[in-house]
Amino acid sequence: DPLQMYLADIYTISVNLAGLPGLAVPAGRSRAGLPIGMQLIGPVFSEETLLRAARMYEKASGVARLTPALPA
Repeated sequence: DPLQMYLADIYTISVNLAGLPGLAVPAGRSRAGLPIGMQLIGPVFSEETLLRAARMYEKASGVARLTPALPA
């Protein structure tokens, strides 16, 4: 649905336009088994902090074990 795709872009493109670092981290699965993601956004030049926060979240939540590894 083109309208749904447009609305989804509204929530993600603002970070790119502002020049801020951001990343998405797996945050589990819904009751239906669909993946849920969490988006982290930081101030300019905070890439290292964001990566550390994402890794700490993955370790603390155990969500990394729920996500299958990509084939090599």
